Amino acid sequence: MQFFVQSSVADKGIPASEYTYEKLDVYSGTIFAVLIAGFVVITTGAALYPNHPVETPLDAAMALDKLAGGFSSILFGIGLFGASLLAAAVLPLSTAYGICEAFGFERGVSRSFSEAPVFQSIFTGLIILSVLITLIPGLPIIQVLVILQSLNAAMVPILLIFIILLVNNRRLMGRHVNGLVFNIISWGTVILVTILVAMLLVTTIFPGIMGS
Repeated sequence: MQFFVQSSVADKGIPASEYTYEKLDVYSGTIFAVLIAGFVVITTGAALYPNHPVETPLDAAMALDKLAGGFSSILFGIGLFGASLLAAAVLPLSTAYGICEAFGFERGVSRSFSEAPVFQSIFTGLIILSVLITLIPGLPIIQVLVILQSLNAAMVPILLIFIILLVNNRRLMGRHVNGLVFNIISWGTVILVTILVAMLLVTTIFPGIMGS
């Protein structure tokens, strides 16, 4: 997390005196994100499992019937629309930034196509590609989403390892290099996430291994 804080400070040109506020921003955002994700998991599990198998978005909307009655489909549609707008803005942008930062291309949403052709091309191309995929007739969207999230989960331990190695690089991080406590927490998180990902892969490949 410290690596992301310092990277954000350097990228935005934030003075060192405001480093504390940047840390507060990252820490509070992380806490709220984890809390929201936890409530999403708990609510989804309580609403859908085990009596509401979800094969289509309509199945998910109907699972809210007891809660919202005739407004369940409207409620689900509004939530899905909001999540889609957020994802459409964040995911292509973060991908475009990540690729351009890695290879040193000009980047920024304030840059025009002529100023940052690679960045704008990646950003625009990802949005168009996403739209085209969702328009495929008969696409099992729920299954596609589950597969994509499983792939994301499988990549997390690898990304975390590289982030920890970077944040322990004194030449890169200077006095903000990870300390012993942060390293214990970081490597403990990597081990825990790796175990969870391995369990996910095993139960996906061998669905009956955990029993009925």
